[in-house]
Amino acid sequence: MRHRLTRLAALLAASFPGYLLADSPVLTLDSVVVTGSRVEHSSFDLPAAVEVVDASRIGADQARVNASEALAGTPGINVANRQNYAQDLQISSRGFGARSAFGVRGVRLIADGIPASMPDGQGQAATFNLDRAERLEVMRGPMSSIYGNSSGGVIQLFTRDGKGAPSVEGGFSAGSYGSWKANLAADGEVGGVGYVIDASRFATDGYRDHSAATRDQSMVKLTGSPSADGKLTFVASTFHQQADDPQGLNWSSYKSDPSGVVSNALQYNTRKTIDQTQGGLNYVHRLGNHQVELSAYAGQRSVIQYQSIPRATQLIGSNPRHSGGIIDFDRDYAGVSGRWSSRFAVAGGQLTTTLGVDYEQSEDARRGYENYIGSTIFGVKGNLRRKETDRVNSFDQYAQAEWQSGDWSLTAGVRHSRVRFDIKDKYIVGLNGDDSGDVSFEKTTPMLAVLYRLTPTLNLYASAARGFETPTLNEQFYTAGGGSFNFNLKPSTSTHYETGLKAYIGADSRLDLALFQINTDDELVVEDSSGGRTSYKNAGQTTRRGLELALDSRWAGNLSSRLAYTLLDATYNDAFTTRIFGNPNATVAAGSHLPGVAAQTLFGELVWRHPASGFHAGIEGVARSKMYVEDTNTLQAAPGWAIANLRVGVERRYGQLRVNAFVRVDNIFDRQYVGSVIVGDTNGRFYESAPGRNWLAGVSARYSF
Repeated sequence: MRHRLTRLAALLAASFPGYLLADSPVLTLDSVVVTGSRVEHSSFDLPAAVEVVDASRIGADQARVNASEALAGTPGINVANRQNYAQDLQISSRGFGARSAFGVRGVRLIADGIPASMPDGQGQAATFNLDRAERLEVMRGPMSSIYGNSSGGVIQLFTRDGKGAPSVEGGFSAGSYGSWKANLAADGEVGGVGYVIDASRFATDGYRDHSAATRDQSMVKLTGSPSADGKLTFVASTFHQQADDPQGLNWSSYKSDPSGVVSNALQYNTRKTIDQTQGGLNYVHRLGNHQVELSAYAGQRSVIQYQSIPRATQLIGSNPRHSGGIIDFDRDYAGVSGRWSSRFAVAGGQLTTTLGVDYEQSEDARRGYENYIGSTIFGVKGNLRRKETDRVNSFDQYAQAEWQSGDWSLTAGVRHSRVRFDIKDKYIVGLNGDDSGDVSFEKTTPMLAVLYRLTPTLNLYASAARGFETPTLNEQFYTAGGGSFNFNLKPSTSTHYETGLKAYIGADSRLDLALFQINTDDELVVEDSSGGRTSYKNAGQTTRRGLELALDSRWAGNLSSRLAYTLLDATYNDAFTTRIFGNPNATVAAGSHLPGVAAQTLFGELVWRHPASGFHAGIEGVARSKMYVEDTNTLQAAPGWAIANLRVGVERRYGQLRVNAFVRVDNIFDRQYVGSVIVGDTNGRFYESAPGRNWLAGVSARYSF
């Protein structure tokens, strides 16, 4: 097979004589990261489970639409493309965030220093601009707790700086289900100011019925040096998306028509529109061995979502406190942060200290409307049923220190967080009383880690930390039975333990292995789910134990490989009762598994590159074990599955012009499987189908002046 590929590559090279090939991507076995320590650090020498996904992996024959494309080979992180752009990706880290029905919670998201997670812990990964991304840094485990509320894991995106001669780039890709994407970009440096500009449009008819979507994104990044020791960065972005919502399927519907949609979604034309604009400034100034960093950002986000809650459920005569079938809010959010870092010589080693403060706030002007007019017109905006102002703010202070001497490295940190929710109810009509109120949560989370360099090619480490996760606004909106804002929920608290090793095997392989245990108190779980509304409560303790392994290798003959494996056992320690589809008072036995969490996931990739021609080919394998869909583990679980993907591409340079082209085929054996689940869905529609065999092809060109 390898000889056939070599002959094919030689033929391609002969077809383009006299041209120089652009530098081929090389597998990097070590990277510089800032996530965790907050200063530049070798990932090999950081006492944490952290991975860097560089630009070559982000754009590895992909459309660069969803973060799930880039993070498929990252252990410990499950990122599912739900084939539903109205509900965003489903992201969990060691089980944190798995119960989220929409958006991302339990995992901290940050893009170019601007949080993509709000103060309450809810975030959106769809706004990540992958076209100009230099790298993604993914951290799991105890050190992520230093990022405060809902940081069971941290995903940071960094856009590259504009440098050198001006360049322009354009790309186009198209594939199955009427999907296509076009983007245009420019970057470079003029008069000492670096710039990166990007604009793109993505559209798809969707794999499932009623799942079409369009997305427009733009961003600009400017960098400059006001002084020899200072750097100023400005970033701004816009995001607009319109998406139909196919919702989930029950088991029988999934088996009979996996690409289908329930009738209610069509009757009420379920859909969602998002508009977001944000911008931020960051200034870094070096003072010898000290550094100060100041940041500020602000943004606005508007969302209107049409749900399929039946008219009969909303009628004032039978349900006067119902807030309607349309969610409509305008959110203003902003934040500031400051950080001081210093390096000292202490006790025969080097001490690096960081002191910082973060303040974040969001304010929602939230409304709810009936999704009908009269008794025959559905999927339109009707009478007002909700009007309120929801404010959330957080104020955090933290300190970190790292001491390195010889073969030892000690890291310690502590963060104090305060999160406040303030609700002002402005819809007080009839039996719908005043639901105004406020609640605050406060927590101090320490962290300690140690790393020992057993040999120059083998590092051992151990770490421990405390973490916490407040209920989000959406989880506090309702009490069981359709009541008002739930001010009685408590944040869940967790204790994280991790030990691991990082090793170079010869000159061409790197192994990362992490073992962990997480004990959580007051886990947030579903209490009731009826009438289109879900309420939550605090359960007892849970335990998560697992193993994560990543192995990157370079082989003879221009081959490289990656293997990523996750083993996760996540269970409830205490019994509790809940409402599930078909059972209003179900018992969750101690030892039941957390839903939405797979016990095992496996990713494997083998890539071959021909340096002379720029041709490359790769094969990927992805497998996942079964996944429970609700807390009792008694209803049909989403079965385990395994798929294979193929991709080929070529990169050529013609003077100042660089051209890339690729074709990929996913799920080449056309397997039918459940790609993601909606935990504890009201109507038993837990299952979200993944597509069968599908293809994508793309071409891009970059010209440097």
